[in-house]
Amino acid sequence: MSDLRDPLGLAQALIRRPSVTPEDAGALTVLEEALTALGFTCHRLRFSDADTPDIDNLYARLGTEAPNLCFAGHTDVVPPGDGWTTGPFGGEIRDGALYGRGAADMKGAVAAFTAAVARRLAEAPVAGSISFLITGDEEGPAVNGTKKVLDWLAEKGEVLDACIVGEPTNPRSLGDMMKIGRRGSVTGYLTAWGTQGHVAYPHLADNPIPRLMAMLGALIESPLDDGTPHFQPSSLQITTIDVGNPATNVIPASAKATFNIRFNDLHTSDSLMAWVKATVDRVCGGDAGLYDLRFAVSGEAFLTPPGPLATLISDAVEAETGRAPELSTSGGTSDARFIKDACPVVEFGLVGQSMHKKDEHCRLDDLEALARIYRRIIDGFFPS
Repeated sequence: MSDLRDPLGLAQALIRRPSVTPEDAGALTVLEEALTALGFTCHRLRFSDADTPDIDNLYARLGTEAPNLCFAGHTDVVPPGDGWTTGPFGGEIRDGALYGRGAADMKGAVAAFTAAVARRLAEAPVAGSISFLITGDEEGPAVNGTKKVLDWLAEKGEVLDACIVGEPTNPRSLGDMMKIGRRGSVTGYLTAWGTQGHVAYPHLADNPIPRLMAMLGALIESPLDDGTPHFQPSSLQITTIDVGNPATNVIPASAKATFNIRFNDLHTSDSLMAWVKATVDRVCGGDAGLYDLRFAVSGEAFLTPPGPLATLISDAVEAETGRAPELSTSGGTSDARFIKDACPVVEFGLVGQSMHKKDEHCRLDDLEALARIYRRIIDGFFPS
């Protein structure tokens, strides 16, 4: 970390902190020290909730004037798992790549943006502000992380004008893809109630399994939509059906199923939850006592329409890689689902092929190229 203009040293220092959610393990301190050396004012923010672990977060800002370009990301990582050919928290360089949990997702991108800022400051100041919004709860429940940092910013009157999220957006090669939106996600937990009884006397029991099957069949019988110009079709997928009945001669009293809906911007979680309830109500003849239904919403669909921010990032990527990135909304959820309520947000980072796998890594030339891409974005956002 002797020269913050080089992303490698900071990336290694971050990887060597085993910050598996919810533990920070000193990762944010490493970043805070680097940003403080560049002149940022840093705020360590620790949030708690009765049902989830306490989480450390960091908001750092250089400058006080608008516009405020924010880089958002996370230093927490998933557990390493087994089968690594190198230490998961060693930050080892091998065959032109940096290995370690978080190298791709997304400590490498955090280091690359820091290097981009350091390079710009070494040559010219910025007419405005640059900020970092870094959480330790992206890979976890996402309760005490970015969402609460945004609430804190609002209370302090801090305004974000545009945001880049450094998630690993590229499927195979740097420059493949950037994310201008994400699908929403809602999970449904459905229980069909019945009356237990002997299978030889079905008239004395009420089997809930056919009722559950009928409700699920009604939910999946027709597509939710045909997609939009920027989103693939919404999808309802049944993820588990459970009865928990060890006996072969007993009709169970209940049967349960879980399903998830990944949805585009033709829907909201409220509209989908209302549709699911109306559908199962119809199957049950309006008798709400025959089932129980609850939901968990992890995010709404959102889209940052192609415009100045997306164009700025796309042009920077193409200038460094020679490829015009696909403007995509694919994949799972990210903390951009919270940031989109504060400002326009686009995601672009490293190649994600090895993320959450053993031997996670990023190529050294990709790490350097990403720093150059981020530098171009900064220069385009803050012309000299």
